[in-house]
Amino acid sequence: MAKQFTAAEVKDHSTQDKGLYIIIDNSVYEMSGFVGEHPGGAKILKRVGGKDASKQFWKYHNESVMKKYQERLKIGELKEVAKL
Repeated sequence: MAKQFTAAEVKDHSTQDKGLYIIIDNSVYEMSGFVGEHPGGAKILKRVGGKDASKQFWKYHNESVMKKYQERLKIGELKEVAKL
């Protein structure tokens, strides 16, 4: 079973020093080791650190990019939080 993260836990990892987590389609990715490799530059990843980057990701990438990097960068899933 994949590790579960809350949105608050992801937000706590909003910088490269803290792990630079991002959310894409309810999956959590650890991007700190990928920042230097990102073809669009480090600035873009740093801007979305700790946040849901789904909209930005799909605007510039397709499914093949996800498949290429998912196994290496995905660390878990976003935990569902009950809304009372």
